[in-house]
Amino acid sequence: MRLVLLSFGLICCLASCSLNNVEERTDLNKFFTDQQVVGVFGLFDNGQGSFIVSDKHRFRDSAWLPASTFKIVNSLIGLETGTVKDDSTVIKWDGVVRPMAEWNQDLSMYRAFRLSAVPWYQELARRIGQPVMQHWIDTLGYGKGYGKTKIDKIDTFWLDNSFKVSPDEQLGLVKRLYFSQLPFQHRTQEIVCDMMLMEDNANYKLAYKTGWGRAENGSSIAWIIGWVEENKHPYFFVQQFTSTDPKLDIPAVRLALLKKNLSSLGFLEGKR
Repeated sequence: MRLVLLSFGLICCLASCSLNNVEERTDLNKFFTDQQVVGVFGLFDNGQGSFIVSDKHRFRDSAWLPASTFKIVNSLIGLETGTVKDDSTVIKWDGVVRPMAEWNQDLSMYRAFRLSAVPWYQELARRIGQPVMQHWIDTLGYGKGYGKTKIDKIDTFWLDNSFKVSPDEQLGLVKRLYFSQLPFQHRTQEIVCDMMLMEDNANYKLAYKTGWGRAENGSSIAWIIGWVEENKHPYFFVQQFTSTDPKLDIPAVRLALLKKNLSSLGFLEGKR
């Protein structure tokens, strides 16, 4: 491990960073308001050690259920404990027909991750078990910003609002994952990084995991966390928003917003 894990947030969180290293770009909020959602975008430039955030308060002080972004941690724990051997490990379909047709089949971890197959990962969590899952959650300090890391129901806690994380913690997670600085074997972290790579072209690499859940008040919560790499230089991002519109196409809006945020900062053209 290249770095001792003192806390799960960023090495230099907003509360302790020099103001010169944190730029609040409230102009980025226009992308959220154009879609009639409320959200935050944060980006960490690893080379410069600097942050760009659209809303400091929401980035650092708010907490939300992680939804399917928890598949990153679930995968890491499953691999590290040998509950799954590698990303080709298959969990058979339980025969229950669900609205997402792509989930109604036997799936490897790789396909389940990229299809964000909730039942597959619920079964993985059950196989890991509450004591082991709790141990790793505690080891990571994941959810510590919310102040409650006790796992209740092993197969729903990341979906039912009983467990929450801040955008700051989410950005810290993917940064440490990329550099293999989490308390897992390098192989474990490398497999998860590979599963997250969604776009790879001449201009950039874009790796991420999405999440979509419901808050206590019924509004939608949407996440996308990961990194963009240009000219072999990584930049880490987190985007989170909420919406009260039941007809909003969350997957389409979520990715479109990410690319608008990144493009407005000069990314996705291979010029960074």
